[in-house]
Amino acid sequence: MCGIAGIMHHEAARPIDPDQLVAMAAIQYHRGPDGFGWQTLPDHGVGFAHARLAIIDLNPERGCQPFRSEDGRYLIAHNGEFYDYKRLRADLTSRGYQFATKSDTELVLHLTERLELEAALPHLRGEFAFALYERDTERLTLVRDRFGVKPLYWTMTSVGLVFGSEIKVLMAHPAVKRAFSAAGLYHQLMQTMVPGTTCFEGIYAVQPGQKVVCQRRDGRLQVHTETYWDLNFPQQGERDLLSDEAYIEALRSHFVEAIQLRLEADVPVACYLSGGIDSCSILGVAAACQQSPVKAFTIGFDDSDYDETAIAREMAEAVGADQDILTVRGRDLYDHFARTLWHTERSIYNTFTVAKLLMSEHVHRAGYKVVVTGEGSDELFAGYPQLRLDMILHGMESASPAERAELETWLQESNRLFKGNLLAQDRLNDSALTERIGFTPSCLQSWLSSALQVLPLLHSDYRQQLQDYSPGAAIAATLDPQQLAGRHPLDKAQYVWVKTQFESQVLGWAGDRVDMANSMEARPAFLDHPLVEFAVTIPPRLRFRDRKDKYILRETMRALLPDTLYKRQKFAFMAPPAHTDPAKQQAMLELAQQHLSPAAIATEGLLDTAAVSALFERYHQPDLPVAAQVQLDAMINHLLSVQILHEHFIAADLPQAARARSQQLGWQANAALQ
Repeated sequence: MCGIAGIMHHEAARPIDPDQLVAMAAIQYHRGPDGFGWQTLPDHGVGFAHARLAIIDLNPERGCQPFRSEDGRYLIAHNGEFYDYKRLRADLTSRGYQFATKSDTELVLHLTERLELEAALPHLRGEFAFALYERDTERLTLVRDRFGVKPLYWTMTSVGLVFGSEIKVLMAHPAVKRAFSAAGLYHQLMQTMVPGTTCFEGIYAVQPGQKVVCQRRDGRLQVHTETYWDLNFPQQGERDLLSDEAYIEALRSHFVEAIQLRLEADVPVACYLSGGIDSCSILGVAAACQQSPVKAFTIGFDDSDYDETAIAREMAEAVGADQDILTVRGRDLYDHFARTLWHTERSIYNTFTVAKLLMSEHVHRAGYKVVVTGEGSDELFAGYPQLRLDMILHGMESASPAERAELETWLQESNRLFKGNLLAQDRLNDSALTERIGFTPSCLQSWLSSALQVLPLLHSDYRQQLQDYSPGAAIAATLDPQQLAGRHPLDKAQYVWVKTQFESQVLGWAGDRVDMANSMEARPAFLDHPLVEFAVTIPPRLRFRDRKDKYILRETMRALLPDTLYKRQKFAFMAPPAHTDPAKQQAMLELAQQHLSPAAIATEGLLDTAAVSALFERYHQPDLPVAAQVQLDAMINHLLSVQILHEHFIAADLPQAARARSQQLGWQANAALQ
C-alpha cells in the first residue's frame, strides 16, 4: 500500500510544479516511508506523485512509481494490492507483453493496453485506488476498489483537478479551499455521511466501485462519474436454492482461496485477532496455510464488558499462533485522540479507532507491514444487531407478531451495551429513506435520530444554511433504486449499510486511515470480490437462523472454532464509552476544557456556545439512562472532533507544512529521481 497524489491543469500548456508534487507526497509520508517518486507530462498539464510502502517487489529502483508505459501512452500512480497478479503477469507475458518490474501495478498498464481500461477492471482483484492518464485521449481516470478499502479524494480548483489518497494531500495544494461545508459539518455531528462527500467544501471521495473521469474540453476540465461494479443482490425469487451443504462447501472454497491470496507478499504477513468468528476463522485457515506459527495481534481493554482477549487467546492456543496482546487503558484513548483525527480526517463517535491506531503502531514496531483482517463478514452475513433487527422486523414473513416481538426483545437485551449508537433508543421513520427502500434501515436510525439534537449545536450561520436540508433525503438520493427494487429486506439493509457506514466508518476511519497512519497494510479477506459475488446469492435464512448471526459462516468454520466462540453471539468491536471509566471520562473532560471552552468555540466559529454548555449540563445530570449516556458520549466525541479537525486542516497552513515536511525528509524534485 502507498499514497498517491496528482494534478491535472485546465490548460495543457501550464506546467506542473514538481516541488508541489513532492510536497503532496511528503505530507502522506506515513503511507509510504520507503521512497517517493514523481512524473510530469510536458504539454499535457499532468503530474503524479507517489509515496511508497514496499510490499511487492522490494527493489527500490524497480518499484518506484509513478509508472509510465514504454511507449509513453499511459501514466499510473497506484495505491493497493492486486491479488492473483502472478497468473495475470504470466498470461500477459505469454502474449508478448514485457514487464520492467515485479510490481503488481504494472498489470494495469498492460491490461489497459490490451483491453482498454473498462474491460481491464474486472480482472483486477484486490484493494486499490489508482490514477491513470491516457495521453492519446487526454483523459485522467480515478478508480477505487469495489468496496472502498483504499481511499481516494478529488477536488476541482481554479487551476484544475487535484487528487490524493488523503484529504490533507489535496489541502497541501495552495489552490484548494480549506473550509467546512454546512452539510458536511452537520453530518460530522451525527456520524453518518452522505456517500461520496466529505466534511470539507468541494472535496469529494471517489465512491467504491466507481471511476471519476476527467477530460479537457475547450481549455476546461469536465468531470463525470461511472460505476463499474456494484453489490448486486438477486431479485426475490431469482436465487438458485441449493442445499445448506452446497452453500457451505462453496463458501469454504471461496474463503480459503481469498485467504491464500492475501498471504502472498515479499514481507511477513500477520493476522488481527479479536474474539469474533471472523478473525478467528481467518487465523484458523491462515495457520493451516503456513509452515511456521502465524503472528496474531489482539487489542485488549481494561473493561471486562468490552474485552475479548480471553476468547482470542483460546483461539490462538488452539491453532498454535504466536499471539501478541496490546491492552489499551482508558486514558490512553483520549491522550491520542487529536493525533488520531489527523489521520481519520473526520469525526469519530467511539474511541475504538484510537485503539486501532495504537495497535497498528504496535504492529509496525514489531516489524510487520501486512495483516489479514476480518472486515466484511458482518456486512455479508448479517452479523451486526441492526441488520438482524431489520430481518426480524421486515424479513420474517412467516413469523407471527408475537414471535417477532419476542425476537426483538431478545436482540435488544443481548445488545444492550450498544443501545444509543448501533441500536437507536426509539424507532425512527425517515420518509425519504422509506420511500426509496421500503423502510428506514436500523443502521441509520440511531444517527439520524440525533439530527434534531445536534442541529442546535451548530453556529447560527451554519444552521441558517441548513434550514431546508434533510440528511435522510441526502443519503437516500445517492442509493441506486435499481439495486433495491425487488430485493429481500435483509438484502436491502445490508446494501445500505455497505454503501454508507461500512465504507466511511469500518473501512475508513477505523480501517485504512489508522492502519496506514503507521505504514501498515490491512487485507480484508472477506472482501475478495468472487467471494462476495457468491455470498450475495446465499439466502437470508442462512445468514440469520436460530438466533445465530452469521449462521452459514459458523457452520462452515465450525471445525476450526472453539465451542465457546461457535455458540457466542456477535459482539461489536467497541471501546468502552467514556462514562464507563472515571479515568477515561476525566481525560475526555480535560480535552473538552481545551477544545470546547467558550473561547475555543468562539475562535473556530463552528458551534453554538450556549448549546454546547447545555449539553454538558445534561451530561452531568445524575441517573441518566445508559442509552442516553452512550449517545452523549458520542456527541461529545463529535464536538471534540470538529474543533480539532478545524485546527488540523483549516487553521493550519497545510501547503507550507507539506513543503517543510518534504525538506525535512530530504525529498526533492530532482529530475534524476523520477
